[in-house]
Amino acid sequence: MIPRIEFDPDAPVPLSGLRVVDLSRLVAGNMISLQLADQGAEVIKIEDPKVGDPLRAWRTKGLSLHWKVYARNKKSMALDLRNEAGMTVLRDLLATADIMIENYRPGTLEAMGLAPADLQKRNPKLIVVRVTGFGQTGPYRDRPGFGTLVEAMSGFASKNGFGDRPPVLPPLAMADMISGLYGAYAIMVALRVVERGGKGQIIDLPLLEPMISVLGPEAAMYKVGGEKPKRTGSRSSTTSPRNVYETSDGRFIAISASIQQMAERVFRAIGRADMIEDPRFRTNTDRVRNIDLCDGIVAEFILGKTLADNMAIFEAAEVTAIPVYEIDQLIDDPHVQERGVLVEAPDEEAGSVLMHNIIPRLSETPGRLRSAAPWLGQHNAEILSSLGRDPAAIAALAAAGVIKESR
Repeated sequence: MIPRIEFDPDAPVPLSGLRVVDLSRLVAGNMISLQLADQGAEVIKIEDPKVGDPLRAWRTKGLSLHWKVYARNKKSMALDLRNEAGMTVLRDLLATADIMIENYRPGTLEAMGLAPADLQKRNPKLIVVRVTGFGQTGPYRDRPGFGTLVEAMSGFASKNGFGDRPPVLPPLAMADMISGLYGAYAIMVALRVVERGGKGQIIDLPLLEPMISVLGPEAAMYKVGGEKPKRTGSRSSTTSPRNVYETSDGRFIAISASIQQMAERVFRAIGRADMIEDPRFRTNTDRVRNIDLCDGIVAEFILGKTLADNMAIFEAAEVTAIPVYEIDQLIDDPHVQERGVLVEAPDEEAGSVLMHNIIPRLSETPGRLRSAAPWLGQHNAEILSSLGRDPAAIAALAAAGVIKESR
């Protein structure tokens, strides 16, 4: 069974005491602040009072599930930044913050009167993360930069898919996710500098560069070999056998034999120990050179047996093989369930929401799921009170439309 958890708002958490003001929208910025929130930072989402974060509009059967996952452990402040009173509140809030996250086009923050250098005059230790498509400098700095664009430009799409078909974009916000993890890491580095007595820093985080980095030595290989990478489907251009293979009952198995010892185990498991000394398959270089033949032999063996029979053979031989799961099979997997990789978290609207647990797992100071995703402006009064606004002042801001609260 998938574990059901209860939120624990008072649990000790490693980043307790950090205040993060998140001005970003959509995925990358929310991914950054999610990592910090899950480890205990106070993350305050500044949202448009009329519509909130656009993630709220991504609905499945009427539920904003993206928002419920990405905004867990966070607070919401619905603040009108087109109003000077709202900007005053924001500046006061940033004066108390450790970190600010934004994803406006370059120059927008400055036009709003929120130039990072000016903010750091009032709060010298403030760390500012600036998420864009292409960076704060360069000829593409002013281009709009959704993740799809950099997934295409980075070279990822051109090598993803099959050689006889068009390039394939990832079916998820891959560039945003990767950049979000880089952003959280960069914040930890900058916080270390502050802890040692240094100043806050401005982090220039374009989606493009993290996406290029995860492609590894592609540029180096092209420079040395002069060949552009080809789309190879589920195969690898550097190791063999490595692919997805169909079984007799219509399921699929993924195998990765990325070291010599593993390739030899595969050959023995399929009854072809002779391939170990065959000059066509003796080394990894040989196998890649004869990849069609090598793959065909492995595929023929797997296609002749059911998933269960194949897995019994490969597990006994300690081959790195695993079934290709659909989402329902992942949810039902006993390993996923026992480790609590996914949990059912309480939700006022849906009853509960299935979501991934805290990642990574720290032995002494694990993060906690402390609260559900907030409704729009849920924490207006709490945050304003922390800035010294009394109930009358808060009521006046609400009456003027500077703040708003709505479920």
